Amino acid sequence: MSDVRPRIRLPRSAKAGDVVEVKTLISHNMETGLRRDGSGEVIPRQIINRFTCEYAGKTVIDMDLQPAISANPYVEFDVKVEGSGDFVFTWYDDNGEVYTETQSFEVG
Repeated sequence: MSDVRPRIRLPRSAKAGDVVEVKTLISHNMETGLRRDGSGEVIPRQIINRFTCEYAGKTVIDMDLQPAISANPYVEFDVKVEGSGDFVFTWYDDNGEVYTETQSFEVG
């Protein structure tokens, strides 16, 4: 799916031990498999079915998504940051596509 675009918003700064808010959104049609096209054929299910995030090599969130999730799934969560490291965000879809975005985060 060529129009898939992950977007991530992290705070500009944090101190060791702070809890930071992480916001993600991925542009994806999230076809449920319940709709029909113009000729009456079922449009195959094509959703982001899993989302994970690691920070500094540790998993901070791992969630399964279901067809009831809207198009362009938005996920917001908090992470306690003890030191600088990379956030690695990964989305998985029904076709086996994997979308990964990495952002470095500095703790001052």
